[in-house]
Amino acid sequence: MADVSETTTPPPAAKLLPVAVLLWLAGVYLRIPVLVAPPLAPFISDELGLSQALTGALTTLPILMLAVGSMPGSLAIARLGPRNTLALAMVIMVIGSAGRGLAPDTITLMLASAVMGFGIAMMQPSLPALLPRWLEPKHLAIGSAIYMNGMLMGEFIGAGITLPVLMPLMDDSWRATLLAWSLPGLLVASALFLPRRDMARPVRKPSWLPDWKNPLTLRIGLLLGLSGSLFFGLNAYMASLLEQQGNFEMLADALFWYNFAQVVASLIMLKMARYWVGRKLPIIVAATGSIIGTVGTLLLTGWWAIASATFMSLTAGILLILLVALPPVLVESRETGRLSAGNFLVGYTMAFSIPMIGGLLADWGNDARYAVGFIIAYCVLVLPLTFTLDLKRQKGQPQS
Repeated sequence: MADVSETTTPPPAAKLLPVAVLLWLAGVYLRIPVLVAPPLAPFISDELGLSQALTGALTTLPILMLAVGSMPGSLAIARLGPRNTLALAMVIMVIGSAGRGLAPDTITLMLASAVMGFGIAMMQPSLPALLPRWLEPKHLAIGSAIYMNGMLMGEFIGAGITLPVLMPLMDDSWRATLLAWSLPGLLVASALFLPRRDMARPVRKPSWLPDWKNPLTLRIGLLLGLSGSLFFGLNAYMASLLEQQGNFEMLADALFWYNFAQVVASLIMLKMARYWVGRKLPIIVAATGSIIGTVGTLLLTGWWAIASATFMSLTAGILLILLVALPPVLVESRETGRLSAGNFLVGYTMAFSIPMIGGLLADWGNDARYAVGFIIAYCVLVLPLTFTLDLKRQKGQPQS
């Protein structure tokens, strides 16, 4: 690891601000198109006659695509460069997201949702691959924290203001609301070409398939699965847990604080990224705290359960940023895209499949606690990986 004194100097605000704005806006579009679906789902379902499963697929299908699209994203980075790939991916995302608002039937709606998820999946490895080309090595950690802050703010904004603010402005039309959220993404994609440096050139000797011999590919991916399984899983089963406890009326408050905790996590990391990223102890503490918070949600009731869930969301958000920020810091620039893509492939596969298997167990036992218990079991199994992470800079990476 580099000396602390070399890595903790904050970047000059005037130098970082234009790039920071672009990174933040791109981060916002990693989640807003996905998280506007739940509040709009009842209106979409009423008009198109969706079943419960298809209504849920409006959110779960894009999450599945986050895993499926990682490798095409890595290939595009290797052939086109990260900036061109990010811009292309944002255009694909906008086409899919806006296409949902124009969909005349269920099949078209699901295809558009899959296209949107595919675009977001290509965006994910593009951002960490772009950081070494836009920022000096000593600023990589805060660059990661900035776009991850945008992503987590996008979760909160998309879920929080769609119904009370944007939809009334769109004459209560869910179609116009989807278009209003989607189309500004084209402006962000265009703005990516404003920085003057030539950073869109293809990477030499392109490698895009995951390097499974590199232990970071699987280990970071499985730990991303820990963070994602806990967050998406508990989010999915929160209503059922509260209903079983006889506290269903607390659901709105629980979901507010649960999602707001992710915003707090991103703000904490904006301040602490340059101290924590690339260090093992914060990862261990965040992963352990996430599991403890989930156990508390399972065992406690009322506000104590909600407080435990909120604590889990906070620590899982910190863990997510700590893990996503590792590839630009640990490997050379041309390897960053495929390491990130491999991490996302593993991580989102687990984040989709573990809660789904847990849901099958919950249906079998008619008890939502089975689902959460299964997620906890997975997380306990992969927790030891936090102690085995090798966070030394790999050969060829510039020192920071």
